[in-house]
Amino acid sequence: MLDGEVIGADAFQVYRGLEILTNQPSRETLSLLPHHLIGFLPPTECFSAARFATLAREKILDVISRGKTPIIAGGSGLYVKALTHGLADMPPADPGLRAELASLSPSKARDRLAKLDPAARIDFQNHRRVLRALEISILTGRPASEMRKEWKERRTLRFRGILLVRQREALHARISENVRRIFDRGAVAEVGRLGAIGPTASMAIGLRDIQALLRGECTEPECVQAVTVSTRRYAKRQLTWFRNQFTFEIIDLTRFRDTQAILPLAMPSLAGLT
Repeated sequence: MLDGEVIGADAFQVYRGLEILTNQPSRETLSLLPHHLIGFLPPTECFSAARFATLAREKILDVISRGKTPIIAGGSGLYVKALTHGLADMPPADPGLRAELASLSPSKARDRLAKLDPAARIDFQNHRRVLRALEISILTGRPASEMRKEWKERRTLRFRGILLVRQREALHARISENVRRIFDRGAVAEVGRLGAIGPTASMAIGLRDIQALLRGECTEPECVQAVTVSTRRYAKRQLTWFRNQFTFEIIDLTRFRDTQAILPLAMPSLAGLT
C-alpha cells in the first residue's frame, strides 16, 4: 500500500548466522518486497547506533531515489532515535581507560556509574553499556545521560510512525510461543555452529543461555524459560522507551484478528510523507 521497502532497525537481526535466534523475516516475507540491513554482517563485527544511523540514511536515500517509500521497522529504540534525531557528540573510545574499566566487576561498574551519573537510564544488566556510560562520564566530566539528552532538541529526519502493542497477557503468550518456535526451528544447532563472535552479537537475547545449554549447564526447558523471561523483560523496556521517546500513534494489535483490519488505522499515520 505504501509502495515501500523495509529497512531493518534491529541491533541483532543485522547478523548472518543468527537468522533463527534473532527471528529474522522468513523467506516468504523477504520475497514480498526488498528488505535492507538484515543478515548482512558477520557476527564478529561490532555494531552501534551511530553506524546504524549512517547505513540507514544511505539506504533511505537509495530507496527514495527509486521512487519508493522507506519503511523503518524494528524495535531497537536507541537505533531508531539515533536515526531520527542524531546522536550527541560523544567522545571516541579510549583504549587505556577501556582496559581499566574492563577489570571492574559488573556490580562495581554499576556502583561507580551510579555515583558519576545518578540519572542514568540504561539497561544496568548490559555490562557493555554500563562501561560505555562510565567511559563517557569520565572522559567528558559530564554525566552520560546529560549528554544524551542533547538529541532531544535535534530532529534530523522527517518521519511518521506507529507503535504496535499488545495487552500484557497476549504479549506474554506470543513471546512464549515465539521462543518455543525458535528452539523447534533449530536455534540450538545454529548457536552451536557459530565460531568467533564479537561483543555486540554476543548480547543477542538467548545466545548466552543456549551456550550454557550446549555446555551442559542447564536443561533445555530451563534454557527455554530463561530466554522467555529475558525476552519479556526486554519487551517491557522496549515499550517504555518508545512511549517516552516518541509520540507515535499507538495501535493495540490485541483488538484485531485480521491484519488487514489494522491497515485502515495505520495508513493515516504513515501516508503522505515525502
